[in-house]
Amino acid sequence: MKAATMHEWLDDLRTATAFLTRLPMPHPDGARPENFVRAQRLFPLVGALIGAAIGLFCLLLRAIGVPDLAAAALALGGGALLTGALHEDGLADVADGFGGGRDVAAKLEIMRDSRLGTYGALALLVGFAAKLSALAALPDGVVVQSLVATHALGRGVLPWLSISLPNARADGLAANAGRPDGTIAAVAAGVALIIALLVLPFASALLAAIAAGAAALVMGLLAKRQIGGLTGDVLGGAEQVAEVAILVLLAARLG
Repeated sequence: MKAATMHEWLDDLRTATAFLTRLPMPHPDGARPENFVRAQRLFPLVGALIGAAIGLFCLLLRAIGVPDLAAAALALGGGALLTGALHEDGLADVADGFGGGRDVAAKLEIMRDSRLGTYGALALLVGFAAKLSALAALPDGVVVQSLVATHALGRGVLPWLSISLPNARADGLAANAGRPDGTIAAVAAGVALIIALLVLPFASALLAAIAAGAAALVMGLLAKRQIGGLTGDVLGGAEQVAEVAILVLLAARLG
């Protein structure tokens, strides 16, 4: 039983890594493995590793004399390459759809369109500028820790958001991927919180977790009102809003 359980955790780690990054990570059953829903419990762990990679790259750039603002921009760009800008794409689609659609059908159709509109461009610009300035304001001693917590918590709230809303359409990523249960959502939230508590001061970790939950709640309420429920883009947008909220909060407390 223990060997089988360990095998499941390793399968989940490979699946989560393959989905959340562009690393050549094979997983068991092709593009959408059967364990995809279960693998969401390890999204925060993979997020923490992404945050660590971005943070270490940022520190390396600072160490060789790159100005803090430029180092932050290059590190965030490197992070987008690592993840394939998966969540940024969701944020842009949500902004375009919610901002430009006349009704639910029009909003969903715009969100399917791969072209970037004005609202999406502005959302990406504001989000990147907020993260850029916050990261540049963090001292060397907390850069990696802050990014680890930010990326873990930003992904840790996604399973909870998934089980809190109906699907807005019958097809698409959110509908096809399946819905996690309360246990998976609780494990994901617990893993994210533990990671944050391990790398941040206690009060900052709790406030960061609250910020992540608030971002998911706001995005969920907005999605329910705008399109009646959940899409994969909504999940991506929620992750990005959470990242911005957490990183700005930590820059204000630790910078």
